[in-house]
Amino acid sequence: MLIAEVMTPGPITCTPETTVAEAARLMWEGDCGVLPVVDDDGKLTGVVTDRDLFIALATRDAKASELAVGTVSRPTPVTCSPRDDVPQAMAKMRSHRVRRLPVIEKGGTLVGIVSMNDLVLAVAPETSLGGQVVDTLQTISEHPLPVPVAKRATAESSR
Repeated sequence: MLIAEVMTPGPITCTPETTVAEAARLMWEGDCGVLPVVDDDGKLTGVVTDRDLFIALATRDAKASELAVGTVSRPTPVTCSPRDDVPQAMAKMRSHRVRRLPVIEKGGTLVGIVSMNDLVLAVAPETSLGGQVVDTLQTISEHPLPVPVAKRATAESSR
């Protein structure tokens, strides 16, 4: 099975100049947690996740309408080709611990995105490929460090 068969073609994108506020709106309206960041020619320059937006806003104490995506996006995303087979893409997901891969053509033009959700929905669970999907999701979901004990925020700690 090839990535072209399971990917989401033509994903919602943004540019490095898009504001964090606009990126959040695009994610909300598109029901997605990641936006590929592209230049004027449609070439992939990075990715930004909903988590990236939240952490940037919280740690920079900045207004979402004044912060550009280019300042918070990840500039070297792991990618795959529409001609890659699913196990190749899952190997990249496992080794880089990512849930989504932008799909690019030669030259870097974005043509789609493939997510763990796409794979879970496309692959029959009783097949060996279905087992690989589960293994990939388990690997991605493992905590790399011990899980910290939950702490409750207090007025003192938020100052």
